[in-house]
Amino acid sequence: MCASAKYNTRGPALIPRMKTKHRIYYITLFSVVLLGLIATGMFQFWPHSIESSSDWTVEKRSVHDVPVVKLPADSPIPERGDLSCRMHTCFDVYRCGFNPKNKIKVYIYSLKKYVDEYGVLVSNTISREYNELLTAISDSDFYTDDVNRACLFVPSIDVLNQNTLRIKETAQALAQLSRWDRGTNHLLFNMLPGGPPDYNTALDVPRDRALLAGGGFSTWTYRQGYDVSIPVYSPLSAEVELPERGLGLRRYFILSSQMALHPEYRSDLETLQDENGESVLILDKCTNLSEGVPSVRKRCHKNQIFDYPQVLQEATFCVILRGARLGQAVLSDVLQAGCVPVVIADSYILPFSEVLDWKRASVVIPEEKMPEMYSILQSIPEQQIEEMQRQARWFWEAYFRSMKAIALATLQIINDRIYPYAAISYEEWNDPPTVKWSSVSNPLFLPLIPPQSQGFTAIVLTYDRVESLFRVITEVSKVPSLSKLLVVWNNQNKNPPEDSLWPKIRVPLKVVKTTENKLSNRFFPYDEIETEAVLAIDDDIIMLTSDELQFGYEVWREFPDRLVGYPGRLHLWDHEMNKWKYESEWTNEVSMVLTGAAFYHKYFNYLYTYKMPGDIKNWVDAHMNCEDIAMNFLVANVTGKAVIKVTPRKKFKCPECTAIDGLSLDQTHMVERSECINKFASVFGTMPLKVVEHRADPVLYKDDFPEKLKSFPNIGSL
Repeated sequence: MCASAKYNTRGPALIPRMKTKHRIYYITLFSVVLLGLIATGMFQFWPHSIESSSDWTVEKRSVHDVPVVKLPADSPIPERGDLSCRMHTCFDVYRCGFNPKNKIKVYIYSLKKYVDEYGVLVSNTISREYNELLTAISDSDFYTDDVNRACLFVPSIDVLNQNTLRIKETAQALAQLSRWDRGTNHLLFNMLPGGPPDYNTALDVPRDRALLAGGGFSTWTYRQGYDVSIPVYSPLSAEVELPERGLGLRRYFILSSQMALHPEYRSDLETLQDENGESVLILDKCTNLSEGVPSVRKRCHKNQIFDYPQVLQEATFCVILRGARLGQAVLSDVLQAGCVPVVIADSYILPFSEVLDWKRASVVIPEEKMPEMYSILQSIPEQQIEEMQRQARWFWEAYFRSMKAIALATLQIINDRIYPYAAISYEEWNDPPTVKWSSVSNPLFLPLIPPQSQGFTAIVLTYDRVESLFRVITEVSKVPSLSKLLVVWNNQNKNPPEDSLWPKIRVPLKVVKTTENKLSNRFFPYDEIETEAVLAIDDDIIMLTSDELQFGYEVWREFPDRLVGYPGRLHLWDHEMNKWKYESEWTNEVSMVLTGAAFYHKYFNYLYTYKMPGDIKNWVDAHMNCEDIAMNFLVANVTGKAVIKVTPRKKFKCPECTAIDGLSLDQTHMVERSECINKFASVFGTMPLKVVEHRADPVLYKDDFPEKLKSFPNIGSL
């Protein structure tokens, strides 16, 4: 109690009370320091770029409320485009830096109204197309509103159509851009370059080091790996919806729809029409239209009027000739119609040719060979024509159909140059997505062992051996893991048996009737295949037991990226003949398993049908042989791994089958199969097949144990 009183009485003496004026001083000082720290933090993290406060936005696209910039007559003008520019010489990749998404950042300058010293507009309001292009960029993952983070700069100055530009003043406006720096890392979009009388194939506006996405490049003006060749957008893409047409030959073999062609070109086309009659249709501008009918939507031949672009769907091949400019909007219309473009324009750089394989969708013919066009096109197989039609339509849907598609493809190409390790592959650029098979996983990336519960789908290719077919169906249906049985009926002259005659089995049985008798039908990616595993089996393979088939499936589950099969074969090098030889005798080695009885992942059906190199698939169908060897080549080439032969059995076919019944017993069969191996090795450019000296057998196959202890007791010895 006393101590407490003592402390309280001495407190004021030990800690003197602060005078009021000093207290106010320290409080004020502390407040100033605190406010300074807060302000510093806000400045550090707040967007402090003056330019970023006036970013290009949706609201600022109107020219009515944008700042006016007057360009004095003596304003600086950029140098002409530097033809020596490449990405490593004129592009500052360090500005792009590293980012986890491997995505360049694109900044769009705010919209401004440029006038000359007399107050006259340098250019009109931005076009609808350029507005759509800028909107697409601003809505994409490439866009940034922070100029300091930008790797690429896109002006809001519309130079799509040179016809509307004042060349000198537009160049002066570009030079006024705050980050211009001789055009480094700036991207300009132009679709209609040049002007009368010579119509240059690149934008005439001086642009120094700026990249140009141009719609009419020639080999003389295109800077390989720097500029981007883009399509000339067709406004009809947005106005006219053309439904997809069936593939194959159409009413007209060749059609030309361009107006105002050079007289020499039109004369050559008319000669072609005279020589080949109604299979060639040459259209021109209509001169007898009623008032109010838009001429751009009509074409005429003599007195006959055709709707455009609908008439393009009536043709197999559509001619694309150079006009005043190399790039023509008709290319987009032709692709939309699914017509194969025949490009006759020497030195023209096709759109996005840096990444698109135009050989798959078009035919390019030198101008001097124009009179030979009909015979050149006639030499193309119908199946290839169908593939080109499909590819042409997909090119339009993916890269031509809108300004958005054009803009994003352009940025992706530039992005791939800057981040090549994350670039989009050839397949992603060029392969049409398949609706049903887009979700199919490559077996290289499956879990180690696919689930057993899913089972496998058995595919039986047959022609007319009904009795043998029914025996195969009965035997295969006994396999516990069978999920579905698919019969591919390859006989167009005979209908399959009635439903009541088919064997009654415990799993769904589906019959698919083909339109042509082709061996490749065995490997088509049918929608009915719902399992990962596929068993391909011939209609005369009746000696395999259910234990052998179940064991083969279990082996495949452990090696889902391999061909796992029963009949083994070998390829050998014949030193005397200096070529490869097919060997079917019993040997200590194996490099192939025949798909007359083999398990594989359904992904390889997709690869066989759509990715087989060269003309192998057509060659197989024409020779009615070697589809199994082709599949072995394909799988080995993709995986770099050998096949797996399972079980010791050597005989598989029904004993009573004769040479009349079986294709493989034909006298020329072995010779042709040796030819196949040499043909395929030539197309692949290598020999992908791997030779191994082992096979897979059940663990207790030959052990002296009771049968009931063995998982697969019924394994044949021959």
